[in-house]
Amino acid sequence: MDLPLAADRAGRAPLTVQIVGQLRTAMTDGHLAAGERLPSTRALAATLGVSRTVVTGAYAQLFAEGWIEGRHGSGTYVADGASASGGTGASGGAGAPAGASRAGAGEGADAGEGADTGEGAGGRAADARVGRGRRPGNGGRRPGNGGRQPGERAGPVGPAGPGRPVIELRPGIPWTAGIDRAAWRRAWRSAGTEAPTAATEPQGSAALRVALTGYLRRSRAVRCGPGQIMVTRGVAGSLGLIAAGLLRPGDKVGVEEPGYPTARAVFAAHGARLVPCPVDADGLVVDALPAGLRLVYTTPAHQYPLGGRLPVPRRQALVAWARSTGALIVEDDYDGEFRYDVGPLPALFGLDPDVVVYLGTTTKILTPALRVGWLVAGPELVARLADVAAGLGEWAGGPAQRAVLSLIGTGDLERHIRRMRHEYARRREAMTAVLGGGDAEGAGPAGRLLGEEAGMHMVLRTGRDAEEIAGAAWERGVAVATLARYFAGPVTVNGLVLGYGGAGSGEITRACQLLAALATDAPARRP
Repeated sequence: MDLPLAADRAGRAPLTVQIVGQLRTAMTDGHLAAGERLPSTRALAATLGVSRTVVTGAYAQLFAEGWIEGRHGSGTYVADGASASGGTGASGGAGAPAGASRAGAGEGADAGEGADTGEGAGGRAADARVGRGRRPGNGGRRPGNGGRQPGERAGPVGPAGPGRPVIELRPGIPWTAGIDRAAWRRAWRSAGTEAPTAATEPQGSAALRVALTGYLRRSRAVRCGPGQIMVTRGVAGSLGLIAAGLLRPGDKVGVEEPGYPTARAVFAAHGARLVPCPVDADGLVVDALPAGLRLVYTTPAHQYPLGGRLPVPRRQALVAWARSTGALIVEDDYDGEFRYDVGPLPALFGLDPDVVVYLGTTTKILTPALRVGWLVAGPELVARLADVAAGLGEWAGGPAQRAVLSLIGTGDLERHIRRMRHEYARRREAMTAVLGGGDAEGAGPAGRLLGEEAGMHMVLRTGRDAEEIAGAAWERGVAVATLARYFAGPVTVNGLVLGYGGAGSGEITRACQLLAALATDAPARRP
């Protein structure tokens, strides 16, 4: 096959990035058709005169993005929908950010991106709250929630006995102890140097919005101007503004099933008619989207909670669907910066800023206590939502915005994200070492892992009742969540949702050994 590829050792971009970009272009311009077989990594490396590792890394990135697929015993092929018929070029959202071709645990782009988004009862931040827990079943509390109702504070002292520590494996908990305290103090000292003001900025600090344009471009290949950014009180705050500004009672809103409970709660509170939309191993099933949706809410980088990543052909189909129906896509980029097999996937927003609203927050990358997030959309929509925010008095606090500005300006935020990527990679490895399986689908004695390639949580599908396992684990000092709380309708997937941001590697190993024993009905010891 005569491929239009070249490896320029004198070029500014790494060789792997060059090959990835050229192969994407070949697929989007029709030179490579869907179903066409690609050369082996060894053959292509020999043709280009580069290391086979370079080509392997390029193929890994394209596979993760959904451009190519492997067929057992046959080779590597262009994926269905990845050729020119996809209708969307690769130069926007399909392009990887700088450094995205580096594969391996803890590696990826040089900076992070939009973070976890869950503020409010029943959402991702509610999973992460720390306080005091109670025995499952007390007062109707479900074991799958660690013995609490949505929004109830859960904590380090569990039912196994007063003072006995609980190993916290519920999702949505960032490792706040990993924040560089000197950098944190610098940021707040900088915030305090500005005199208090009575002026309001519903769209957010102009200086912070300028800083965010560079940060989002470097970390997520999101290209936008300050007028396209609105600073909010996190993703839940962004969703509230979108619902208040764009929805009328009875409007149909598509939400992933299973999906983020807070998104459902926010839209329902504004009178929207919620329409569950199915997901599979790759994320939102675009072909199953019903007619008449005003907007659809999705988590394409790491579907919450199942962990699928939306491949590029399906992203293109989703954008094409939005264009043809007039619907709006709300992209929650809650933990896309943490990917461990290849670089972070680019944001959906880059494919078509006219039909996508991009949401991010500091909740996952720093702390839920900061309450600063951002919304990126067209200038007219941002101006409309700023008017809504002004009417509701709903915007992020000035000192917190100035602290985030300082963290971005000094480079401390991106250095922190790089450290966290490596730290979470170690914790992820501790979890998969115990629960991961050896067969082709990653299944082991305890069950099958889903979504372990990215983020700060994974799902363990198990043959035993997940609620029973969660309750037994709680009695032994381990707090986990179950998939049941993420379904609006009947629970069709049985499993545990396991976060690794709130416990150290040693604790994770002990807790997962307990879970494996419970899942296989073997005698279990307290960790």
